[in-house]
Amino acid sequence: MPIILNPNREKSLLRRHPWIFAGAIHHVDENHASGSTVDLISSEGHFLARASYSPVSQIRARVWTFIDEPVDKKFFRKRIRTAIAKRETFNIQRFSNAYRLIHAESDGIPGLIVDRYDDVLVLQSLTAGSEFWKETITDLLVEETGVQNIYERSDADVRELEGLKPQSGILRYSTTRYLGSISDIESQISNIVIVEHGLKFKVNIATGHKTGFYLDQRHNRHRVGEFAKDRDVLNCFCYTGGFSIHALANGAKSVLSVDSSTDALALLEENIALNNLSADRHTSREGDVFQLLRKFRDENRSFDMIILDPPKFAPTAAHAEKASRAYKDINLLAFKLLRHGGMLFTYSCSGGIDAALFQKIVASAALDAGTDATIIEHLSQGSDHPVSLHFPEGAYLKGLVCVKG
Repeated sequence: MPIILNPNREKSLLRRHPWIFAGAIHHVDENHASGSTVDLISSEGHFLARASYSPVSQIRARVWTFIDEPVDKKFFRKRIRTAIAKRETFNIQRFSNAYRLIHAESDGIPGLIVDRYDDVLVLQSLTAGSEFWKETITDLLVEETGVQNIYERSDADVRELEGLKPQSGILRYSTTRYLGSISDIESQISNIVIVEHGLKFKVNIATGHKTGFYLDQRHNRHRVGEFAKDRDVLNCFCYTGGFSIHALANGAKSVLSVDSSTDALALLEENIALNNLSADRHTSREGDVFQLLRKFRDENRSFDMIILDPPKFAPTAAHAEKASRAYKDINLLAFKLLRHGGMLFTYSCSGGIDAALFQKIVASAALDAGTDATIIEHLSQGSDHPVSLHFPEGAYLKGLVCVKG
């Protein structure tokens, strides 16, 4: 049985937005299995789309296709091939052997994330639909990419909203390359060294943030490097040091990296050694960034460049108000710590904060800091994280490069 929508609730589908919320539904057969394929029908009986069904989530249906076609193995093979072809067009391999291969809704496979780390694919299944087809998709990924090693990191909190439990571990592996117990093989597969703009980074795909590394910041890390020469740099929420390594490799006078994770800072130190960079130009500091920024202010410290790349403060619009205060707080402190002519690279990955609001927050922070600042560049996620014109929610990463006047 199809899903019948309430009157006048088909407008978003006619604009090709792929989500249907529970409140838009007039009738649905509750016997539909989680993740199963259903037709979406208007109140007047017209076919609108074919989608996956989620009986638990507020997003009850996510569209696979807006045309009347089978959703089967052939369908997913075509979508995967199209996604691979896009990345070949972008030619990301010029810069790195690690990149996003499939970006969920923006690649026509809602809920599915696939990142490539050299000869390992990391798969995240975040919705009922992608979970329903996970085994089929995994087989297709091996066939279409030739990569035999696939690791699952379906442990994001959003799975709870779909009624799904977290899952992590090996999905496929090369039996000719890896020998021993599954735990031994997992240890070998999960520890990877990737290359980005000629720099090396150790990545743990089993325990690292997201799928192991912030692939979406690749271009932005390179931009930091281009401006870092002879500057004193403060990298906040540094994680394993992506921005720090780029700054050091491009001649930063000094880099102070701050994070609350001991493990992340330890991996940062390994990455410095891996790239044969001078450790005497770098200092790691473990602690709460908000508290340390206030401490630096009270000590009258100052920097030529500050990078703010915090975690997601506002996953949804409902968290926007609280998140706005947090973003303003750290940006205000950063402006106070910047020297005249200093550069602020500031980011938000929060879906609940759009680009316009983020710019207003940063502007308000500069005003309260009593300083003038100019935006010289807007930054976003890399081209391997494309944004469908019909799915603006895909544009989640916002970045500003500001110069203190």
